Amino acid sequence: MAAQSIPSPPPHQSQSSPPTPASMQFESRPAISLQQPSNKKGSSKSSKLFKRFRSVFRSFPIITPMCKIPVTLHGNRPQDNHIHGGTRMTGTLFGYRKARVNLAIQENPRCLPILVLELAITTGKLLQDMGLGLVRIALECEKRPTEKTKILDEPIWTLFCNGKKSGYGVKREPTDEDLMVMQTLHPVSMGAGVIPSEAKENPDGELTYMRANFERVINSRDSETYYMMNPDGNSGPELSIFFVRIG
Repeated sequence: MAAQSIPSPPPHQSQSSPPTPASMQFESRPAISLQQPSNKKGSSKSSKLFKRFRSVFRSFPIITPMCKIPVTLHGNRPQDNHIHGGTRMTGTLFGYRKARVNLAIQENPRCLPILVLELAITTGKLLQDMGLGLVRIALECEKRPTEKTKILDEPIWTLFCNGKKSGYGVKREPTDEDLMVMQTLHPVSMGAGVIPSEAKENPDGELTYMRANFERVINSRDSETYYMMNPDGNSGPELSIFFVRIG
């Protein structure tokens, strides 16, 4: 997928803006103009639980899976680059090359994300493996018959990359830094590249991203799949993300 340059965002006009955290310094901080998604509801009652899971998750080691299964790139591509019954969504993988990758799902690039997941795989490794061929990410959690939690509201997942257990994935509320990334990328419908940063050097490397259209297929209340769609059916990288509750 060809790299796409990001236009420098307009400077923030406020004189009293707090300083940008050293962990993610943008060339300038654009005002957030992202819209609420159509199905957005109030804040989740379990947001405190998400924070606790995330705190524990941070103590886990980063896993470097070997996602190198030989595949035929065209074997699983849907006809006409569209899946019957699917819903078109925007998916973004982003993060510092040596740090954990984040996955954000939006209704479109102009909306706030409906889902942000932090995965125990480095950004550089995942993007590298995608360049080698088909990557399948499976996120599994235990099914609890007595609860009515929506599948995308589950707080923690067991992560598999091409069948190999690769740690965990944790859902979290979008941080200010996540929203800055989404705002900076809002003119981009698909592409990959590096987001400019004020910091001259960062121990975790450059802040990179890959954005594409995904088809969301709801198989049941306990299973959803996101298929990355390549423009014009070309032979670019392929990614499928499976959410499933088992038990």
